[in-house]
Amino acid sequence: MRTVLAVDGGNSKTDVALVAEDGSVLATGRGGAFQPQTTGVGVAIDVIGDTVRSVLGPGTVTPYADHVAAYVAGADLPVEEEALCAEILSRGYGRRASVGNDTFALLRAGASGPAGVAVVCGAGVNAVAVSPSGEVARYPALGRITGDWGGGLGLGEETLWHAVRAEDGRGPASALAVVVREHFGTRTVEEVSLAIHFGEVPHGRLSELVPALMAVANRGDAVARSLVTRMAEEVIVLAVVAMRRLDLLSVPTEVILGGGVLTARDPLMSELLERGFAERAPQARPIVSDVAPVMGAALLGLDALGATEEARARLRAHFHALP
Repeated sequence: MRTVLAVDGGNSKTDVALVAEDGSVLATGRGGAFQPQTTGVGVAIDVIGDTVRSVLGPGTVTPYADHVAAYVAGADLPVEEEALCAEILSRGYGRRASVGNDTFALLRAGASGPAGVAVVCGAGVNAVAVSPSGEVARYPALGRITGDWGGGLGLGEETLWHAVRAEDGRGPASALAVVVREHFGTRTVEEVSLAIHFGEVPHGRLSELVPALMAVANRGDAVARSLVTRMAEEVIVLAVVAMRRLDLLSVPTEVILGGGVLTARDPLMSELLERGFAERAPQARPIVSDVAPVMGAALLGLDALGATEEARARLRAHFHALP
């Protein structure tokens, strides 16, 4: 029986699943961060191999599967997808491979079929839309240079920015100053900024501030609420513009929401999203997906093998039964 090696590679971890053509899950595992933009393509692909070997044992040999379905962060442009796919094939990880952005895996995992919209708000933010006829609308998603705003790291940076200004008087008073000091255990917010500047605190740790930002916003802090409101607006804009490009605004469309910022189901964020979609895209059906995106990668791999609907149902049942 043919097999699929499904890969969901993110900025903080890499999930893999070895799946048989009948939808049976043979093995799963988690490895380190998948960051081709910072570590290089080769090192990022090493993470996949290391994770598979940690699951299947040191005697594991290639090819790992008949088809590798890798849906990963850092595959934001076709040229990047091609480079990652070529590297996977050059290692012999699979006889065939398909590589795409991780938003495609989120969409396939959360939607009832292959069409719809997915917006991921994790460390960063991105979206994709697929029409019933297979047309795709997507964004470069390279950060501020391509118009992006927010995500967990972006919200953490904004939280620190406003906390500094609340502390030194350049901005309005905000409980965010207290949030930053308490989270990092410092006397002042400025100490946190200096620690990041001198490399004593990793810049990426700013994403840790998001839960506290949300909590303060729900308690009515005006500055914190403005950040949550803007993040909700960005999520809605990403989805609505992608839907408009594919003429999906006038038809019922599932909008799958994923990534830690959205799957936290924060009350204020949820209220803003529900209201915003109702006003801007009343035919949209927002769905917060708690299913592991690696299931979406596996479904895309089964699609590539031409697997049966029974196989897809078996795969879904496995992942939905997980705690």
